[in-house]
Amino acid sequence: MVSGTVGTGTALGAVLVSLLAAPAQAAAPAAPGSADTEQVVAPSALAAPDDAGLRQVLRTALTQGAPGAMARIDDNGTVHRLSEGFADRTTGRAISTSDRFRVGSVTKTFSTVVLLQLVDEGKLKLDNSVNSYLPGLLPDDHITVRHVLSHRSGLYDFTNDMFAQTVPGFEAVRNKVFSYRDLVKLSLEKPRTNAPGAAYSYSNTNFVVAGMLIEKLTGHSVGTEYQSRIFTPLNLTNTFYVHPGTAIPGRHANGYLTPDEAGAALVDSTKQTVSWAQSAGAIISTTHDLDTFFSALLRGKLMSGAQLTQMQKWTTVNSTTSYGLGLRRRDLSCGVSVYGHTGTVQGYYTYAFTSKDGKRSLTALANTSNNTTVLNTMYSTLDSAFCGKPATKAATRAAVPRGAGPVERHEDIAPGITRD
Repeated sequence: MVSGTVGTGTALGAVLVSLLAAPAQAAAPAAPGSADTEQVVAPSALAAPDDAGLRQVLRTALTQGAPGAMARIDDNGTVHRLSEGFADRTTGRAISTSDRFRVGSVTKTFSTVVLLQLVDEGKLKLDNSVNSYLPGLLPDDHITVRHVLSHRSGLYDFTNDMFAQTVPGFEAVRNKVFSYRDLVKLSLEKPRTNAPGAAYSYSNTNFVVAGMLIEKLTGHSVGTEYQSRIFTPLNLTNTFYVHPGTAIPGRHANGYLTPDEAGAALVDSTKQTVSWAQSAGAIISTTHDLDTFFSALLRGKLMSGAQLTQMQKWTTVNSTTSYGLGLRRRDLSCGVSVYGHTGTVQGYYTYAFTSKDGKRSLTALANTSNNTTVLNTMYSTLDSAFCGKPATKAATRAAVPRGAGPVERHEDIAPGITRD
């Protein structure tokens, strides 16, 4: 149930096949109303990862209800692997950093990369109306592609209602197959949350629309585009998009959904279509592959420097979080900013982030969900990975500092439900 290794391997950059040779650009200046506290720290200034602190975070998550938890750090050729607990509660198999899992909303970054590549190819413009590509889809021609990718469209998140009751909501859709238009229709049955561009409001509907744009502009499924544009070029051999299939291929960590009723047994949620999410949250991957992906992204391997700059035009979410285009920025306690995405899908919490230069990446997973305590605890893996050991022995990695507000409690699923 317990494992941990540190070793030196091939540097990530040696295995990446770039789609475009343009180097990464510095982030664009903050837009009006957006965060302006981004901290760019040179790689040599990053403290060594705190493996002991990281392991304590994982063990704490287990005491709070996660069957298993794991983390992998790829640090410019040196690899740290730590895992605690179970991948399968029935068989007792220990969780491993080589296990595949559902990444949830980390999928949103993959979808954004495809669309920004289409911008580079001249097939899409960020400030054009969504309706100019998908006529009549949305009720307002002022909703642009940029609004969708930055969660500023005002489109209501249909998951608020779909998962108002956690387990019954999940079981109702576990094996269901939706079309993209089915999901957009559910959103449009409710009033919009704000005028286009007026405010940040996280909504899975935005990235359902993103999937529709990908399929309309390429003539191919999102799975085909992920494979040809990202999975194959980066050699992500353990990353899949199987929708509407329900199984995770090969060795994987089972997911366990926490019921709303205190003390109720966890529900094995591993097998599901994830059709309610699709291009907003249905990718399957591993810690290695996500580290490789985000490293490649921030190193400028997946799009032109101009589009990477667009991706990093930030809108403030809270005191430690900003959102660009399908990309989160977290400002950590030590003054370092990291870049990536979080993922919540039934049975899985994921944090996948990298440094500004892409040379140090972390992916951490707990195989449970609907447990805010575990979600907040797993946030602390970022400090351990990128900030190193705490300044004093009294400092703790097992909980988020009071008042820091680092986690949007519903950032990936059902944002209107206060308990999750």
